[in-house]
Amino acid sequence: MTDTVARSPHSVLQAQLARVEELLRAEHALAPAQRITALQGEVDALHPADIAYILEALPPDERLEVWNRVKADRDGEILLEVSDAVRESLLADMDKRELLAAAEQLDAEEIADLAEDLPDDVVQEILYRLNAEERSQVQTAMSWADDQVGAIMDFDMVTIREDVTLETVLRYLRRLKELPEHTDKLFVVNSGMVLTGVLPIRWLLVNDPLKRVAQVMAADANTFRPEDDVAQTAQAFERYDLVTAPVVDDHGRLIGRLTINAMVDVIREESDAEVRERFGLLEDEDMFASVWKSLRNRWAWLAINLVTAFIASRVIGVFEGSIQKLVALAALMPIVAGIGGNSGNQTITMIVRALALNQVSVTSARRLLRKELGVSLINGLIWGGVIGIVAWLLYDSLALGAVMTAAMTLNLMLAALMGVLIPMSLLKFGRDPAMGSSVMITAITDSGGFFIFLGLATVFLI
Repeated sequence: MTDTVARSPHSVLQAQLARVEELLRAEHALAPAQRITALQGEVDALHPADIAYILEALPPDERLEVWNRVKADRDGEILLEVSDAVRESLLADMDKRELLAAAEQLDAEEIADLAEDLPDDVVQEILYRLNAEERSQVQTAMSWADDQVGAIMDFDMVTIREDVTLETVLRYLRRLKELPEHTDKLFVVNSGMVLTGVLPIRWLLVNDPLKRVAQVMAADANTFRPEDDVAQTAQAFERYDLVTAPVVDDHGRLIGRLTINAMVDVIREESDAEVRERFGLLEDEDMFASVWKSLRNRWAWLAINLVTAFIASRVIGVFEGSIQKLVALAALMPIVAGIGGNSGNQTITMIVRALALNQVSVTSARRLLRKELGVSLINGLIWGGVIGIVAWLLYDSLALGAVMTAAMTLNLMLAALMGVLIPMSLLKFGRDPAMGSSVMITAITDSGGFFIFLGLATVFLI
């Protein structure tokens, strides 16, 4: 679909959000009709993506007031731009007529993306209103899982034959009303729609018009299958600097294409999901969701965190006598645990990223483990030595400084070990390597750090 309003840079977007908020809260400064007119003007001037950003930044009542100012022919675009949680709240405010009007403005793959959030009767009505080709495209896209290429492929593309001249291709393109968005290449197919190559637009423009397509086209195009994983496909787009790429079936027939804008959305969603899962959030959460919804989204890992915190407290309780005899231990032990948690999170971030990029095998994992243990050993000796000297000077005890250095070194090595093993183990059991990794590594380094430090202190100092 063609964007009629330019996107705003972040600073301008912040100013637009501030103006919208000011209008929403200007009930006493402006007459109702004047305020609505001004708000309507602000909304009409915004790009759909910018409206989505503003909707996500507003509490529910103000969000719905802005949403009601959006023109019906823009609803579908905005629904595709907002987060899943905010989309749910907007759809709940729309009746069947409004939902059908929103879907009418969308392409087949966009309807398929929206369909999973719509009531079944609305989806059936939408399909009934489409022509046979569009209905088939929507049903095809809906038949694939969200994490498969088939669910996000675009059906709007330009195909040509390899036995025609470039001049013929140019004449054909001039007869089109417009080219599909992000068209950087044309797809070359035979009579059976089997992909035989691609013709980049720039090659079309700079070559002799009398040459045939077969003489100029690239036969070794990057192709994808509808069952391919979208995250891995997005990595391929990034690796090869692709703008578009063909999607083919098992027989090599061209069935769709992928575009860079869809891949950017995939990368962003994968990044957001990884951040959420690392800290134990189960799903995307509306910033202004109800207390109950937020509680339901967060309680599981908080419960786990509570258990691990209790274990850490019991570790401290075991050494209560040692702490009473040497009060300095109570002041120093959070340092050991805190540095271990930070180091473990550094390691786990690197490993999760490498796993996401499919750069880690069993053999390389062993090498990574050895390398991370080496890094933690050196860091432990250096920074453990620094804090050991500080402890020696503060408490006038060389033995305490030595224990501090040893405890720091051992806990950093524990953090490195767990930083590699946790994501690798999660992957082995078929779970997301990022799931709760930050919570788990912090729990282990806290309990382990306390045990190591207080245990060494009990043996060598008490």
